[in-house]
Amino acid sequence: MARLLIPLPFAAASASSLHLAVSRLPLAAVSAARRECLFGGRVVGGVVRAPARLSKRGLCAGAEAGDSAVTVEAMEWVKKDRRRLLHVVYRVGDLDKTIKFYTECLGMKLLRKRDIPEERYTNAFLGYGPEDSHFVVELTYNYGVESYNIGTGFGHFGIAVEDVAKTVELIKAKGGTVTREPGPVKGGKSVIAFIEDPDGYKFELIERGPTPEPLCQAFGMELLRKRDNSEYKYTIAMMGYGPEDKNAVLELTYNYGVKEYDKGNAYAQIAISTDDVYKTAEAIRVNGGQITREPGPLPGITTKITACTDPDGWKTVFVDNIDFLKELEE
Repeated sequence: MARLLIPLPFAAASASSLHLAVSRLPLAAVSAARRECLFGGRVVGGVVRAPARLSKRGLCAGAEAGDSAVTVEAMEWVKKDRRRLLHVVYRVGDLDKTIKFYTECLGMKLLRKRDIPEERYTNAFLGYGPEDSHFVVELTYNYGVESYNIGTGFGHFGIAVEDVAKTVELIKAKGGTVTREPGPVKGGKSVIAFIEDPDGYKFELIERGPTPEPLCQAFGMELLRKRDNSEYKYTIAMMGYGPEDKNAVLELTYNYGVKEYDKGNAYAQIAISTDDVYKTAEAIRVNGGQITREPGPLPGITTKITACTDPDGWKTVFVDNIDFLKELEE
Protein backbone atom coordinates (compact mmCIF):
# COMPACT_ATOMS: atom_id res chain seq x y z
CA MET A 1 0.00 0.00 0.00
CA ALA A 2 1.17 3.56 -0.65
CA ARG A 3 0.18 6.90 0.77
CA LEU A 4 0.81 10.58 -0.55
CA LEU A 5 3.26 11.41 2.42
CA ILE A 6 1.84 8.21 1.32
CA PRO A 7 2.80 4.01 1.13
CA LEU A 8 3.98 2.69 -2.81
CA PRO A 9 2.61 -0.65 -4.05
CA PHE A 10 5.04 -1.91 -6.69
CA ALA A 11 5.03 -5.28 -4.94
CA ALA A 12 2.57 -6.96 -2.62
CA ALA A 13 4.82 -6.60 0.41
CA SER A 14 5.76 -2.95 -0.05
CA ALA A 15 4.00 0.16 1.15
CA SER A 16 4.23 3.79 0.15
CA SER A 17 2.68 7.10 1.13
CA LEU A 18 2.75 10.75 -0.07
CA HIS A 19 3.19 14.14 1.57
CA LEU A 20 3.33 17.52 -0.04
CA ALA A 21 6.72 19.12 0.44
CA VAL A 22 7.95 21.75 0.00
CA SER A 23 6.76 25.28 -0.70
CA ARG A 24 9.60 27.68 -0.06
CA LEU A 25 8.98 30.85 1.89
CA PRO A 26 10.81 34.17 2.03
CA LEU A 27 9.82 35.04 5.62
CA ALA A 28 9.25 31.92 7.72
CA ALA A 29 7.98 33.39 10.99
CA VAL A 30 5.49 35.79 9.44
CA SER A 31 4.25 33.27 6.89
CA ALA A 32 3.77 30.50 9.46
CA ALA A 33 1.81 32.81 11.75
CA ARG A 34 -0.40 34.09 8.95
CA ARG A 35 -1.04 30.59 7.65
CA GLU A 36 -2.07 29.58 11.15
CA CYS A 37 -4.73 32.31 11.15
CA LEU A 38 -5.89 31.70 7.58
CA PHE A 39 -6.05 27.91 7.68
CA GLY A 40 -7.56 27.08 11.03
CA GLY A 41 -6.43 29.31 13.95
CA ARG A 42 -4.83 27.54 16.90
CA VAL A 43 -6.42 27.50 20.37
CA VAL A 44 -4.28 28.32 23.40
CA GLY A 45 -5.73 27.69 26.84
CA GLY A 46 -9.24 27.59 25.41
CA VAL A 47 -8.91 31.11 23.92
CA VAL A 48 -8.88 31.76 20.20
CA ARG A 49 -5.87 33.83 19.17
CA ALA A 50 -6.86 37.15 17.62
CA PRO A 51 -5.27 37.94 14.26
CA ALA A 52 -2.02 39.91 14.40
CA ARG A 53 -3.64 43.11 13.14
CA LEU A 54 -5.99 43.15 16.19
CA SER A 55 -3.80 41.72 18.91
CA LYS A 56 -0.94 44.16 18.23
CA ARG A 57 -2.91 47.38 18.42
CA GLY A 58 -5.42 46.37 21.13
CA LEU A 59 -9.20 46.70 21.08
CA CYS A 60 -11.22 49.85 21.59
CA ALA A 61 -14.95 50.30 21.97
CA GLY A 62 -17.16 50.43 18.93
CA ALA A 63 -16.08 49.17 15.52
CA GLU A 64 -12.93 47.37 16.72
CA ALA A 65 -14.86 45.48 19.39
CA GLY A 66 -17.37 44.51 16.73
CA ASP A 67 -14.57 43.34 14.46
CA SER A 68 -13.20 41.24 17.30
CA ALA A 69 -16.56 39.56 17.88
CA VAL A 70 -16.85 38.70 14.19
CA THR A 71 -13.31 37.36 14.16
CA VAL A 72 -13.86 35.15 17.22
CA GLU A 73 -17.15 33.84 15.80
CA ALA A 74 -15.48 33.01 12.48
CA MET A 75 -12.57 31.26 14.19
CA GLU A 76 -14.93 29.24 16.40
CA TRP A 77 -16.62 27.98 13.24
CA VAL A 78 -13.25 27.05 11.70
CA LYS A 79 -12.47 24.89 14.75
CA LYS A 80 -15.66 22.89 14.11
CA ASP A 81 -15.35 22.67 10.33
CA ARG A 82 -14.54 19.22 8.93
CA ARG A 83 -11.36 19.69 6.95
CA ARG A 84 -8.68 17.52 5.40
CA LEU A 85 -6.19 17.84 2.56
CA LEU A 86 -7.92 16.49 -0.57
CA HIS A 87 -5.42 16.80 -3.42
CA VAL A 88 -2.64 18.83 -4.94
CA VAL A 89 -3.12 20.31 -8.42
CA TYR A 90 -0.38 20.89 -10.98
CA ARG A 91 -0.06 21.19 -14.75
CA VAL A 92 1.53 18.72 -17.17
CA GLY A 93 2.31 18.85 -20.89
CA ASP A 94 1.60 15.20 -21.77
CA LEU A 95 -1.16 13.68 -19.64
CA ASP A 96 -0.88 10.10 -20.91
CA LYS A 97 2.90 10.01 -20.48
CA THR A 98 2.65 11.31 -16.90
CA ILE A 99 -0.12 8.86 -15.99
CA LYS A 100 2.02 6.01 -17.33
CA PHE A 101 4.98 7.13 -15.19
CA TYR A 102 2.92 7.49 -12.00
CA THR A 103 1.19 4.14 -12.40
CA GLU A 104 4.17 2.08 -13.59
CA CYS A 105 7.02 3.75 -11.68
CA LEU A 106 5.36 5.11 -8.55
CA GLY A 107 2.67 2.47 -8.18
CA MET A 108 -0.25 4.90 -8.12
CA LYS A 109 -3.69 4.08 -9.44
CA LEU A 110 -5.62 6.16 -11.96
CA LEU A 111 -8.72 6.93 -9.91
CA ARG A 112 -10.70 8.97 -12.44
CA LYS A 113 -10.46 11.36 -15.40
CA ARG A 114 -12.71 14.21 -16.44
CA ASP A 115 -12.65 16.31 -19.58
CA ILE A 116 -14.11 19.84 -19.64
CA PRO A 117 -14.05 20.73 -23.37
CA GLU A 118 -15.83 24.08 -22.91
CA GLU A 119 -12.98 25.18 -20.59
CA ARG A 120 -10.34 23.35 -22.71
CA TYR A 121 -8.74 21.19 -20.02
CA THR A 122 -8.62 17.60 -18.76
CA ASN A 123 -8.02 16.38 -15.20
CA ALA A 124 -6.65 13.03 -14.03
CA PHE A 125 -6.73 12.00 -10.36
CA LEU A 126 -4.10 9.51 -9.17
CA GLY A 127 -3.18 8.12 -5.76
CA TYR A 128 -2.83 5.16 -3.47
CA GLY A 129 -6.45 4.80 -2.39
CA PRO A 130 -9.99 6.22 -2.74
CA GLU A 131 -10.31 9.99 -2.83
CA ASP A 132 -12.84 10.02 -0.02
CA SER A 133 -10.14 8.88 2.41
CA HIS A 134 -6.76 9.56 0.74
CA PHE A 135 -4.72 12.57 -0.34
CA VAL A 136 -4.18 12.37 -4.13
CA VAL A 137 -2.66 14.27 -7.05
CA GLU A 138 -4.78 16.06 -9.65
CA LEU A 139 -2.99 16.47 -12.97
CA THR A 140 -4.25 19.22 -15.27
CA TYR A 141 -3.70 19.19 -19.02
CA ASN A 142 -4.63 22.43 -20.79
CA TYR A 143 -5.39 21.88 -24.46
CA GLY A 144 -2.37 22.61 -26.64
CA VAL A 145 0.07 23.53 -23.83
CA GLU A 146 3.07 21.19 -23.94
CA SER A 147 5.38 22.62 -21.26
CA TYR A 148 5.45 24.83 -18.17
CA ASN A 149 7.94 26.70 -16.04
CA ILE A 150 8.11 24.95 -12.65
CA GLY A 151 10.01 27.85 -11.12
CA THR A 152 12.06 27.79 -7.93
CA GLY A 153 9.34 28.22 -5.30
CA PHE A 154 7.89 24.71 -5.23
CA GLY A 155 10.15 22.01 -3.78
CA HIS A 156 9.00 18.40 -4.08
CA PHE A 157 6.50 15.71 -3.14
CA GLY A 158 7.31 13.04 -0.57
CA ILE A 159 6.42 9.35 -0.91
CA ALA A 160 7.01 6.89 1.94
CA VAL A 161 8.16 3.44 0.79
CA GLU A 162 9.29 0.35 2.67
CA ASP A 163 12.40 -0.13 0.52
CA VAL A 164 13.90 2.90 -1.23
CA ALA A 165 16.58 0.90 -3.08
CA LYS A 166 14.04 -1.49 -4.64
CA THR A 167 11.79 1.42 -5.62
CA VAL A 168 14.70 3.17 -7.34
CA GLU A 169 15.58 -0.06 -9.20
CA LEU A 170 12.03 -0.25 -10.51
CA ILE A 171 12.04 3.40 -11.59
CA LYS A 172 15.36 2.95 -13.42
CA ALA A 173 14.03 -0.18 -15.15
CA LYS A 174 11.06 1.86 -16.39
CA GLY A 175 13.32 4.61 -17.72
CA GLY A 176 12.73 7.08 -14.89
CA THR A 177 15.21 9.77 -13.83
CA VAL A 178 16.99 9.35 -10.47
CA THR A 179 18.65 12.58 -9.29
CA ARG A 180 19.85 11.28 -5.90
CA GLU A 181 20.78 7.67 -5.27
CA PRO A 182 19.44 5.92 -2.13
CA GLY A 183 21.31 6.76 1.05
CA PRO A 184 21.03 8.43 4.46
CA VAL A 185 19.88 12.04 4.64
CA LYS A 186 22.58 14.55 5.55
CA GLY A 187 22.95 14.72 9.31
CA GLY A 188 20.48 11.86 9.90
CA LYS A 189 19.75 8.17 9.47
CA SER A 190 16.60 8.21 7.30
CA VAL A 191 17.23 6.59 3.89
CA ILE A 192 15.99 8.72 0.99
CA ALA A 193 16.31 9.13 -2.78
CA PHE A 194 15.14 11.76 -5.27
CA ILE A 195 13.56 11.21 -8.68
CA GLU A 196 11.89 13.37 -11.34
CA ASP A 197 8.74 12.77 -13.36
CA PRO A 198 8.49 13.50 -17.14
CA ASP A 199 7.68 17.17 -16.50
CA GLY A 200 10.53 17.70 -14.03
CA TYR A 201 8.51 17.59 -10.79
CA LYS A 202 10.68 16.21 -7.99
CA PHE A 203 9.70 13.35 -5.69
CA GLU A 204 11.51 12.38 -2.49
CA LEU A 205 11.34 8.67 -1.64
CA ILE A 206 11.54 8.15 2.13
CA GLU A 207 12.13 4.72 3.66
CA ARG A 208 9.36 4.27 6.19
CA GLY A 209 7.08 1.46 7.30
CA PRO A 210 3.44 1.32 6.20
CA THR A 211 0.99 3.70 7.86
CA PRO A 212 -2.77 3.70 7.19
CA GLU A 213 -4.45 6.68 5.58
CA PRO A 214 -6.93 7.87 8.22
CA LEU A 215 -10.67 8.15 7.63
CA CYS A 216 -11.11 10.73 10.40
CA GLN A 217 -10.80 14.46 9.74
CA ALA A 218 -9.21 16.94 12.13
CA PHE A 219 -10.33 20.51 12.74
CA GLY A 220 -8.06 23.38 11.74
CA MET A 221 -4.50 23.12 10.43
CA GLU A 222 -1.87 22.96 13.18
CA LEU A 223 1.84 23.58 13.37
CA LEU A 224 2.98 19.99 13.96
CA ARG A 225 6.69 20.67 14.36
CA LYS A 226 9.42 23.11 13.46
CA ARG A 227 13.12 22.34 12.90
CA ASP A 228 16.07 24.63 12.27
CA ASN A 229 19.22 23.36 10.56
CA SER A 230 21.78 26.11 10.99
CA GLU A 231 24.55 24.01 9.41
CA TYR A 232 22.70 23.90 6.08
CA LYS A 233 21.00 27.28 6.60
CA TYR A 234 17.32 26.37 6.41
CA THR A 235 14.27 25.99 8.65
CA ILE A 236 11.27 23.74 8.03
CA ALA A 237 7.76 23.79 9.48
CA MET A 238 5.32 20.88 9.18
CA MET A 239 1.62 21.78 9.12
CA GLY A 240 -1.51 19.67 8.71
CA TYR A 241 -4.72 18.25 10.13
CA GLY A 242 -3.22 15.39 12.11
CA PRO A 243 -0.01 13.47 12.93
CA GLU A 244 2.50 13.12 10.11
CA ASP A 245 2.57 9.33 10.32
CA LYS A 246 -1.14 9.17 9.47
CA ASN A 247 -1.91 12.27 7.41
CA ALA A 248 -0.82 14.16 4.35
CA VAL A 249 0.93 17.34 5.52
CA LEU A 250 2.58 20.49 4.19
CA GLU A 251 6.31 21.04 4.68
CA LEU A 252 7.29 24.69 4.45
CA THR A 253 10.96 25.55 3.91
CA TYR A 254 12.71 28.84 4.68
CA ASN A 255 16.23 29.17 3.26
CA TYR A 256 18.30 31.71 5.18
CA GLY A 257 18.38 35.10 3.48
CA VAL A 258 16.17 34.19 0.51
CA LYS A 259 13.27 36.64 0.28
CA GLU A 260 11.72 35.77 -3.08
CA TYR A 261 11.19 32.77 -5.38
CA ASP A 262 10.00 32.26 -8.92
CA LYS A 263 6.70 30.36 -8.67
CA GLY A 264 6.60 29.58 -12.39
CA ASN A 265 3.29 28.57 -13.98
CA ALA A 266 3.26 24.79 -13.50
CA TYR A 267 2.26 24.27 -9.88
CA ALA A 268 -1.37 25.28 -9.29
CA GLN A 269 -2.73 24.75 -5.77
CA ILE A 270 -3.72 22.40 -2.98
CA ALA A 271 -7.36 21.62 -2.18
CA ILE A 272 -8.86 21.40 1.31
CA SER A 273 -12.36 20.17 2.15
CA THR A 274 -14.86 22.30 4.09
CA ASP A 275 -18.49 22.10 5.19
CA ASP A 276 -19.25 25.61 3.92
CA VAL A 277 -17.22 27.53 1.34
CA TYR A 278 -19.08 30.76 2.15
CA LYS A 279 -18.20 30.66 5.85
CA THR A 280 -14.65 29.63 5.00
CA ALA A 281 -14.26 32.69 2.76
CA GLU A 282 -15.66 34.89 5.53
CA ALA A 283 -13.16 33.46 8.05
CA ILE A 284 -10.29 34.09 5.66
CA ARG A 285 -11.40 37.68 5.07
CA VAL A 286 -11.70 38.59 8.77
CA ASN A 287 -8.13 37.35 9.24
CA GLY A 288 -6.84 39.60 6.49
CA GLY A 289 -6.63 36.92 3.78
CA GLN A 290 -7.13 37.59 0.08
CA ILE A 291 -9.99 35.79 -1.68
CA THR A 292 -9.09 35.22 -5.32
CA ARG A 293 -12.29 33.37 -6.24
CA GLU A 294 -15.62 34.15 -4.61
CA PRO A 295 -17.56 31.16 -3.21
CA GLY A 296 -19.74 29.39 -5.77
CA PRO A 297 -19.94 26.52 -8.30
CA LEU A 298 -17.18 25.81 -10.80
CA PRO A 299 -17.90 26.44 -14.51
CA GLY A 300 -18.89 23.13 -16.11
CA ILE A 301 -19.17 21.46 -12.67
CA THR A 302 -21.66 22.00 -9.83
CA THR A 303 -19.02 21.65 -7.10
CA LYS A 304 -18.84 24.79 -4.94
CA ILE A 305 -15.38 26.17 -4.15
CA THR A 306 -13.62 29.28 -2.95
CA ALA A 307 -9.95 30.19 -3.43
CA CYS A 308 -7.43 32.37 -1.62
CA THR A 309 -3.73 33.17 -1.59
CA ASP A 310 -1.49 33.03 1.47
CA PRO A 311 1.04 35.76 2.42
CA ASP A 312 3.61 34.29 0.01
CA GLY A 313 1.17 34.12 -2.91
CA TRP A 314 0.53 30.34 -2.88
CA LYS A 315 -3.02 29.45 -3.89
CA THR A 316 -5.37 27.24 -1.85
CA VAL A 317 -8.83 26.06 -2.91
CA PHE A 318 -11.52 25.03 -0.42
CA VAL A 319 -14.04 22.45 -1.73
CA ASP A 320 -17.54 21.79 -0.39
CA ASN A 321 -17.60 18.38 1.36
CA ILE A 322 -21.01 17.25 0.06
CA ASP A 323 -20.37 18.44 -3.50
CA PHE A 324 -17.00 16.67 -3.51
CA LEU A 325 -18.57 13.34 -2.56
CA LYS A 326 -21.25 13.80 -5.24
CA GLU A 327 -18.46 14.46 -7.75
CA LEU A 328 -16.89 11.09 -6.87
CA GLU A 329 -20.21 9.32 -7.54
CA GLU A 330 -20.56 10.69 -11.09
